Amino acid sequence: MTITEPLLSVFETVESEVRSYCRAWPTVFETASGSRLFDERGREYLDFFAGAGSLNYGHNHPVLKRALLDYIERDGITHALDMSTSAKRDFLEAFQSAVLAPRGLPYKVMFPGPTGTNAVESALKLARKVKGRESVVSFTNAFHGMSLGSLAVTGNAFKRAGAGIPLVHTTPMPFDNYLGGRTPDFIWFERLLEDQGSGLNQPAAVIVETIQGEGGVNVARAEWLQQLADLCRRRDMLLIVDDVQMGCGRTGSFFSFEDAGITPDIVTVSKSISGYGLPMALCLFKPDLDIWEPGEHNGTFRGNNPAFVTATAALDTYWRDGLLQQRTLANGSRIDAALRELCSDPGLGAAHRGKGMVWGIEFQDGKRAAEVCGRAFEHGLLVETSGPEGEVVKLLPPLTVSPAELDEGLGILTRSVHETA
Repeated sequence: MTITEPLLSVFETVESEVRSYCRAWPTVFETASGSRLFDERGREYLDFFAGAGSLNYGHNHPVLKRALLDYIERDGITHALDMSTSAKRDFLEAFQSAVLAPRGLPYKVMFPGPTGTNAVESALKLARKVKGRESVVSFTNAFHGMSLGSLAVTGNAFKRAGAGIPLVHTTPMPFDNYLGGRTPDFIWFERLLEDQGSGLNQPAAVIVETIQGEGGVNVARAEWLQQLADLCRRRDMLLIVDDVQMGCGRTGSFFSFEDAGITPDIVTVSKSISGYGLPMALCLFKPDLDIWEPGEHNGTFRGNNPAFVTATAALDTYWRDGLLQQRTLANGSRIDAALRELCSDPGLGAAHRGKGMVWGIEFQDGKRAAEVCGRAFEHGLLVETSGPEGEVVKLLPPLTVSPAELDEGLGILTRSVHETA
């Protein structure tokens, strides 16, 4: 089917050239419900993008929407900075009882600002404050955000170049399987730490994603994460897990690090924590790290009360039992099987990897991956590329996608891969 690009004159003449997603999906979206988006011409699209992981429970979830509308209609507080409100109290109580306590996690909760990069910046700042050191270790192909501190621990050269200044006080190390298993894990990292002539300043912290979403859906093994946690403990470095995209159930468990049996010192959460796509972020840390002075880190929009309301509704709806986790893992197995069959065709030159409800299909180059995404859009499916060269087609369906919708989307994806071969 041929898609006729609509007239986007106001977007082209007024909006900045920095816009990106609208170039890949040239239509004007108007409404959304569940796993579906609809453009202003009434055309329907199955959403396997989910707001880059911000819509784990789909679009306009009816329970969350009702809670939000009720709150607005009774003139509930919208803006409160870090003042105490009933909406914040309800969220903190729900988060403690539904997430932290059942997992035996001791974390204090900080509201650093509305986005993931705000959470990462506060984590880096706190780690440096606690340890009195400036250096932070990150990993190859990492992505942690677009502000300067977050960019400094991001690997993507294109994103880093946008900073316009040197990005310093960080050192990259190989992510799991970066060297194809040719060397023991952490042998380079540990050697640099113990060698007084290495030039590596003693780091304050290490920041890592358990699955690198923007980096190409690179999945760290549980044993690799365990070894990393042990290295941090032995070498007096804080372990920061960036769970902005992979948290809130994306991998099955609420936090993506749970399967590895580790307890990071600091955790960043955003994207789907509000449950409704409303801006919200958390920085979680062990109580002994809570050495902030009052007001030492603040922000005008760190208390998004409507987001607290929908976040509480999401926790109460999905995280009081294990049903969503079971469903996510079952759907993940369905995706794995479908992609395994697809990639078994040697003529396609494709490989797949993932976990839970985040999966990627890797091609030889970014051009092919972009063609697959473009063809999928023509057939009514939204998927995006990731990886350093855009060579991976990434799947992020809502966790609430129905079995029929999942099969429909996988069918469109399979068709799109074959049509671009």
